[in-house]
Amino acid sequence: MSKREAFLEAACKENVEDFLRFIQLHKDKAEPFDVEEVLQEMPREQREALWRRLASLLQDVLLEFPTERWEGRREEEGMQEEPTADSKHAVAVVDGVTLVSTVSLQVLQDDDPYSPLLEVTRRLHDVLVSLPVSEAPLQNHIHALCEAWWKKGLQEKERFGRTAFFVSLQKSFILKKPGAEIQRVWRLHDVLLSLDYTSEENKQIIDLLLQCFHRPAHIRNDDGKRFLVFLFSWNVNFIWVIHGTIKNQLEFYSKPITAHIAEIYFRAWKKASGEFLEKIESLCIQDFMQNAIFLHRASPVHSKVRQIVSYFHMRKDCRNVDKMLYNLYRPILWKALSAPNFEVRANSTLLFTEAFPFYDPSESNEKIDENIQKQLDTAMNLLDDPHPTVRSNATLGVCKILAKCWELLPPTIITDFVKKLVAELAADSSSPDVRCSVFKCLTIVLDNALSHPLLEKLLPTLKYSLHDNSEKVRIAFLDMLMKVKAVRAAKFWDVCNMDHLLARLAIDSHSVSKRIVDLLFKSFFPVNESEKEWCNRCITLIQMNPMAARKFYQFAYRHTAPTNLIKLMLAIRRVLNSCIQVDCDMTDINDSNKENSAQAAPALLGKDMTIVSSLLEVVVILWRSVSKALKQNEEAQKYTCAKFGSVMSKYFQAFEDERATVPLIQLASFMPPTAVPMFSCGVMSRLRRMDSGAAPAQYSQLLDCLCSWGQAADILELITDWLTESLPKKATSGRKVCIMETVEAKPDLALAYLEHLFSHTSTREKVLALGAKPLKQLHTVLGNWKLVLYSHLSSTTEDPKHASVETALNAFKHHGRLGAHLQHNLSDGRDYLLSLEHVAAWVADRVLPFLAKRSDDDSEDSEKSQPQPLAAEITESFLTVCRDVLLVGLGDETFKGQILHLCSLILLSEAGYLCIPAVLPILKEVANSYAPEDNKEPEENQEDPTTVILGVVSNIFQKIIELLARRLRKDPEEGKQLCQSAVPGLSDFLQVAQLWDRAPLSGVFSTLFAVIVVEKRHLLQKIEHPEAVIIPESVDDMPPLSRILLSVLLKSQPVTRAFLAEVCTSVDSEAIGNLVELAAVLHVLAVIKHAGQSKAGLKSAAVSVQQQLYKHAVTFADSTDVQRVIYESSVTTLNEILHL
Repeated sequence: MSKREAFLEAACKENVEDFLRFIQLHKDKAEPFDVEEVLQEMPREQREALWRRLASLLQDVLLEFPTERWEGRREEEGMQEEPTADSKHAVAVVDGVTLVSTVSLQVLQDDDPYSPLLEVTRRLHDVLVSLPVSEAPLQNHIHALCEAWWKKGLQEKERFGRTAFFVSLQKSFILKKPGAEIQRVWRLHDVLLSLDYTSEENKQIIDLLLQCFHRPAHIRNDDGKRFLVFLFSWNVNFIWVIHGTIKNQLEFYSKPITAHIAEIYFRAWKKASGEFLEKIESLCIQDFMQNAIFLHRASPVHSKVRQIVSYFHMRKDCRNVDKMLYNLYRPILWKALSAPNFEVRANSTLLFTEAFPFYDPSESNEKIDENIQKQLDTAMNLLDDPHPTVRSNATLGVCKILAKCWELLPPTIITDFVKKLVAELAADSSSPDVRCSVFKCLTIVLDNALSHPLLEKLLPTLKYSLHDNSEKVRIAFLDMLMKVKAVRAAKFWDVCNMDHLLARLAIDSHSVSKRIVDLLFKSFFPVNESEKEWCNRCITLIQMNPMAARKFYQFAYRHTAPTNLIKLMLAIRRVLNSCIQVDCDMTDINDSNKENSAQAAPALLGKDMTIVSSLLEVVVILWRSVSKALKQNEEAQKYTCAKFGSVMSKYFQAFEDERATVPLIQLASFMPPTAVPMFSCGVMSRLRRMDSGAAPAQYSQLLDCLCSWGQAADILELITDWLTESLPKKATSGRKVCIMETVEAKPDLALAYLEHLFSHTSTREKVLALGAKPLKQLHTVLGNWKLVLYSHLSSTTEDPKHASVETALNAFKHHGRLGAHLQHNLSDGRDYLLSLEHVAAWVADRVLPFLAKRSDDDSEDSEKSQPQPLAAEITESFLTVCRDVLLVGLGDETFKGQILHLCSLILLSEAGYLCIPAVLPILKEVANSYAPEDNKEPEENQEDPTTVILGVVSNIFQKIIELLARRLRKDPEEGKQLCQSAVPGLSDFLQVAQLWDRAPLSGVFSTLFAVIVVEKRHLLQKIEHPEAVIIPESVDDMPPLSRILLSVLLKSQPVTRAFLAEVCTSVDSEAIGNLVELAAVLHVLAVIKHAGQSKAGLKSAAVSVQQQLYKHAVTFADSTDVQRVIYESSVTTLNEILHL
């Protein structure tokens, strides 16, 4: 039996195993059996018989094992059972039939009957439709069969093609790499032409088509883009639906995706004709144009719409684009350019200038010229628009027109435009944005080389713009100068004199200075010239402007390699060496400011200390710039240090001027002490011999030197010795003090040294790296100075043997600060927090009694003396240290509790009110150390540490408000001063308190509200005449304490909202019980209304007051005149607030 006959016999249910074996042989590449060869060899009758047998086999298999029981369907329905052998067998048979059917299509001749094959394909199509979309091989094979049937153009191709297209479309959404499936969708796009757009059965396909515009994969893919362009030509009514979908999605498109969308619109327009073209132009393109004009500039889609419209503007070189833009813009653009709304004018100005010129190519040349002239006149008028945004946009647009059309425009028009920009808009005093826009946009014009001759003449008139009071204008001007230099339009120093550039470099910000150095770098550091020339240019720059020279070399590392900077340092060294040997006249130096200046190169400078000092400063600046590079190259570092070290002693001898000494000491600090032995040996002696009142500039460099040399321990020892020696003998720790030189102890200077060491990161790190022993010793010595403070507190006369009060107080402050540093860096426990707690106890026991000290005269008529200022100073300085400890997060629960206890004691003392400005920051930092989330259920756990501590904070704040009110009553003048000094602390504390919307910190605003209402009620109750009832309009019209508190509350919107929320709560709880109190509340709300704060919260509070106020309408109808006036004025105020 031949292969053909055997294969034909196998295609039945009885021989199905043989059929499957043939299919497996076909798939096995090593086997010679091939289904396609067998089918080609079969005569027509045998093929028809084969197809009939396949149809029968397929029918039998599907009846015996329908698709509902297949593996794919079971998974889809959530059934997890393992697939059975029958299931696998059925799938294998259907797959084999699909394979034979697909191959049959390939060998089918044009005149061959194929009814049995059509029947097979129908059954397979039904299988495909019944299965979920997936990547299962069987589905792929049936899908390919349907696609091949469509391409072959056989009977029922629309049915099979529709299914193939539908499946491909679905798969293009679910695959991780959909490129191949998108390509297949494009191959099948003609299927759509056979579908009815209005039919309900195609609604699902239409939804999928619209989904394509949501998918970046389809939008980016070339075939996907072709398909999306084709969709615009499927049905006229579908165009508006597509456009609506894209508009809804526009906000979520990225910039690159928006560019692809713009291309799709353009290609769809280009391919369209007839009704389709008209719809795309009117419904899509013109709609985008209108949105680009009328959308707010802050709209999230405005930039995307502008991007799409700009794409059409950029394609003006394509056929018919000019005519389309002319026709579509004509009914909307010209009206928009004169619209009352400035944003509309600004948007339309950008579109108008970007798409310039508008013309219809079919019109005569005379007509086109006339239209363009009108457009140029319009552009000139836009430069005079009253709004700066429009003028800025017009400037951008005109510059783009000039850059694009310079050779096409008449010279007079070009000159008019440029003069308008340079002479008027560049000096627009009403708007820095306009001035900035001129310089930014002139760089666009400079791209056209034809503009250079005219700009070379006009740009020098702009030189004073370098000194514009707006930084962004100065930056834009310098960017323009760099463009001038880059395109060689003119010599930049002819546009702006070198002296002006250097003067601005010396004093301006980092952003401006950086650009000036970019501009001048090659002028003063020509890297292709010799080192001698670099040095000459450096001297020239110093002579022109020493401050500018320092700034210039600070930025030099950005433009050249560290090697060149080191070479310049060594070249300057050679010049300085020559200064030591021979004097010479500095006037020989060439001070030209041109780019290739400084040809003269005098070998010797003499001892002109101004130049020498500046050169030394330049060396220091350069050394700092290359310090990292030197650390990475040990050989270069050793060489540089050796070169400078060999001459440092001579420099110190020759250059004794104070300005030269500072950079010399800094240079010495960069080198090891062995490189500068003569200087390094004497540094400690100089520090010991320093006068007590020495300025920081005299010792700061020396301290930095010693720290950089690793000699911080010696400084610390000197400080400890001096502070120990200055203490009374009984306070010393018994430590033997050994000072190498017989020098008087200088505690003030020791504390100044300590201040410098801990105020700078580099020196602080060196000191803290010494370890615990020396620092703990210093901490102990500083702590002993409390005894000196107490002796000053307790004695009425100054003891000459004791150090001054200022010194003792300074040592006391440093004790606390050092303790904080040691707690953070050197303590695993809470040793130094405990030390601060002991100090707090000492302040409470020894210092607070002096805050209420009486005078010696205790007669009945004698007044209490003023409390000792020293006691207040000690208390405030300690609270400041505690605030800093809390600020950096070092304070634990115990520490917070101890410090709050001290604050309570301070406020309870007779003159504790003096320390209110120091107590408020403590409250702020304690409250700020807890987030509202830390205390979500305070009512259920009243003993929670957070609740307890914040409750104490709230109570202390209430006490502070009471003290302020009391001082204002007893001594109004002193009370006002106290309140003013407390304002910063109040503001900061309330910013933290407003974050809490529940107890205990919500009670802060309850306290404030109660105090303000009580104070205002007191005033209202004293009114005797109706004329005296006046509604306040500002905080100045309120009583003294209320004035201060409201001014603080109104500084911040969140604080105001929190206060108004408390007003609502208090009024709704009926805590405000009478008309006078309600009137007081309304007076407060009136002040807030005039301040323009928190309108929503204000209205809510007013509604709450309204509900209470109307209860008094009958009660006070027959009351006294004053009460009636208070009620009527309250109603009037309430109505004003409610009608905001």
